[in-house]
Amino acid sequence: MTQAAASILIVIPCLNEAAHIGGLLGQLRPAAARLGGRIIVADGGSTDGTQAIVENIVAKDPRVILIANPKRIQSAAINLAVATLGDGADYLIRIDAHGGYPDDYCDRLVEEALATGADSVVVSMLTAGTGAVQKAVAAAQNSKLGTGGSKHRHISEGEWVDHGHHALMRIAAFRDVGGYDESFSHNEDAELDYRLRRAGYRIWMSARTQMVYYPRSTLKGLYFQYLGYGRGRARNVLKHRMVPKLRQMIPLLVAPVVLLALFSFVHWLAAVPFLLWAAVCLGYGLATAIRQRNASIALAGVSAMVMHFGWSVGFWQQLLTPRLQRKVA
Repeated sequence: MTQAAASILIVIPCLNEAAHIGGLLGQLRPAAARLGGRIIVADGGSTDGTQAIVENIVAKDPRVILIANPKRIQSAAINLAVATLGDGADYLIRIDAHGGYPDDYCDRLVEEALATGADSVVVSMLTAGTGAVQKAVAAAQNSKLGTGGSKHRHISEGEWVDHGHHALMRIAAFRDVGGYDESFSHNEDAELDYRLRRAGYRIWMSARTQMVYYPRSTLKGLYFQYLGYGRGRARNVLKHRMVPKLRQMIPLLVAPVVLLALFSFVHWLAAVPFLLWAAVCLGYGLATAIRQRNASIALAGVSAMVMHFGWSVGFWQQLLTPRLQRKVA
């Protein structure tokens, strides 16, 4: 199969992305034309004018298709697009509506899939921000303190991996393992990667391209995002009886440490673990700001604490939830 013969289905799960969807489609349409692909925008019920923007582009370009995603979540959007429009396509390319991509992103993904024979090509996800909070969150998410050294959070030199940020997948492999588990609102990518590997499929992390992710711009939004991530990871552990990796087990201690600190009125030693954790995070943020001579990222330590705490609370919340209530992570 040559690159010219490899047809693609580019899927963009979308909800209230009027500020970004037009520019994103303008960037992806030439790639779709080069690769013989179609672009599917799966909208979860936008109310900000997103659908009107897409419909205007659909009227000009038959390669762009708008479908409704009544279940709203991203996993359902991808499954629906593949089920209804995936016949005849070789590869699925998943695009985040609020991400940033190089113009040759799709081309490089297909090239690597063909060169390596990979069933899935994942990419590094670099985080960038604009406002003070978003910059601090980005600094935390680009660091080992914030991500525990997750491979897809750093530039890759190209390697076979267990998991990464989803970019391209062979549709035959996607269908063979049943697509995304729609009971997962978070961590659905890691859960699918587990099933792909178990079925004998291979995942390659690209060294030739990557995407840029724009994080939450408030600490409240960041907390609830990582609360969902923690719950999703716990569901993955429960579903597949997996043992969490060390970098995932360490943050599990954060919620108990915070809870223990509440009893410092009984004895001051109860606050020591919390104070040590806070000192490490805040010290890291300050050191990073000094090293990079960028005062705007001094809050990176605070952002890391919010991420750790939200993830830990979400994991324990899901783990301790009665089985009958574990419907959606």
